[in-house]
Amino acid sequence: MGFDQYHEPASELSQETRTFARMIASLQEECEAINWYQQRISIEQDAEAKSIMEDAQEEEFLHFAMDLEFLLRRTPKWRAGAKKVLFQSGDIVQNKERGEEEIDK
Repeated sequence: MGFDQYHEPASELSQETRTFARMIASLQEECEAINWYQQRISIEQDAEAKSIMEDAQEEEFLHFAMDLEFLLRRTPKWRAGAKKVLFQSGDIVQNKERGEEEIDK
């Protein structure tokens, strides 16, 4: 992604917004890494190589979770909505509807 992650002039953005953009970029990169490992794991024939890839992918899950938690802690409306959807049983779409109601408050 490089430095083209901004849609507004970087010099006009607050440090907080620039940090947010970096963390979003990091979250996206972790998603890509998880996806790449998933594809490799799905076709790998060598059990030892597959095991190593699975271990590496687990690290990416943790990195993703850390990035997401950082962003959720810094964005209260996002966190409020996420609480209604993440780690909830039941219908995901219905949970999303409750999350939208929470964000509107």
